[in-house]
Amino acid sequence: MLLRLQLDDEFSGNKDMSVQNSPEISVSIKEGLKKIGKGKRPRKDTYDRMLALAAHSLAKNKHEPKDLWQEPFVPASAWRPCADHRDWNPIEENNGYILVTANGGMNQQRVAVCNAVVVARLLNSSLVIPRFMYSSVWRDVSQFSDIYQEEHFINYLTPDIRIVKELPKELQLLDLEAIGSTVTDVDLQRLRCRCNFHALQFVPKIQETGALLLQRLRKHATHPGSLDHYLIGPFAEPNLKGKGGHAVKASRYLAIHLRFEIDMLAHSLCEYGGGEAERKELEAYREIHFPALTHLKKTTELRSPALLRSEGLCPLTPEEAVLMLAALGFRRKTQMFIAGANIYGGRSRLTALTSLYHNLVTKEKLLSASELKPFMNFSSQLAALDFIACTASDAFAMTDSGSQLSSLVSGFRIYYGGGKMPTIRPNKRRLADIFMKNNTIEWRIFEQSVRKAVRQTKHVFERPKGRSVYRYPRCKECMCLAE
Repeated sequence: MLLRLQLDDEFSGNKDMSVQNSPEISVSIKEGLKKIGKGKRPRKDTYDRMLALAAHSLAKNKHEPKDLWQEPFVPASAWRPCADHRDWNPIEENNGYILVTANGGMNQQRVAVCNAVVVARLLNSSLVIPRFMYSSVWRDVSQFSDIYQEEHFINYLTPDIRIVKELPKELQLLDLEAIGSTVTDVDLQRLRCRCNFHALQFVPKIQETGALLLQRLRKHATHPGSLDHYLIGPFAEPNLKGKGGHAVKASRYLAIHLRFEIDMLAHSLCEYGGGEAERKELEAYREIHFPALTHLKKTTELRSPALLRSEGLCPLTPEEAVLMLAALGFRRKTQMFIAGANIYGGRSRLTALTSLYHNLVTKEKLLSASELKPFMNFSSQLAALDFIACTASDAFAMTDSGSQLSSLVSGFRIYYGGGKMPTIRPNKRRLADIFMKNNTIEWRIFEQSVRKAVRQTKHVFERPKGRSVYRYPRCKECMCLAE
């Protein structure tokens, strides 16, 4: 039989963004807010008061909380990777072939590939190397072999499934649409973990450029990071060119994924303070890219934007994200790597962030034009560089739990981090309640409330039933718990 698995998830993806750390952006809070007021999308709630309080607090240069760059080590380190353990025999029979068309950004495609591997095992079928669908949103023609090492993928999963590069010639002329069928996803977790954490390795050109990115983020430290081997492979070599022949300590950095692109905002059905102009722009985008959602909005009474926000269902705005980081205690001089695509609202929307934290970098700032040239116009390959920088960071902060990049990064850090790779996962429902008081709350109370809300998300627990193993790999199928 010939089966066709098509996985559709195009509402989110990842692309590149450019943040220029220039004087005209790095202005005072007061000047920055004036600039926002003159911009294309004036906002009613720009957290003027809270941003001024945050700036005052950061100016005191207080000591960071002891646990800011840590996660609970003892319970977290008790879990170790073991998805590479196999307790079954290779498949001998072949019930046909599975063709996968995966769309979305690099992160959605990665999940789709691993789900297809599981289906191939369940059906005793051969998996044809997945095809990546061209997206009208991201406009990237990259295919599997442009991002991942094809031979490693095939060889590593040989004990689990049979993988071929293309259909046999006698099947290539068949009308796949006429005879194909859609296969639903089934829960076979260990194989998903094995695919995601072991079988999918970036191609050498991505690994090599990712290594350059990490070297510059760490100020050319002598020794590689603890996750480098899994991310950049043979390019995770010690740097023997330390200054004066001496070891160079790595410069610590925080990575933050600002999931504030127009596709996410349009899909969320939330409002972000831009008034009627913003509503019209997001609605126009929905009509083109999410017609089903537009139809639902016109025919069904949905929850209001205010209710969605109060329930924590809206992505954090850049202003909310920077207030969270300041309240947690990250000092003004903290080096921050910004990952994400084109921020909705443009450079003015980043004014609050660049005003409070001046040491901001992106891959576009750390890599030269010639080093980035092989990846330009290939958003999935650029997303792979963001993935490497975020996963290897000393601390990682997400701003939206629905982001596929953030989910994959946090899962990778759990799986290989050994309890030493903290991730900040904001509880947006709790934060929404705190932000509602922004006109009256004192900074000290705001600080305490945010820290408590984030601290509660650092608890180490086994994967809840029904939750993604890509994000929560602490489960008996993927990791082993020390007795």
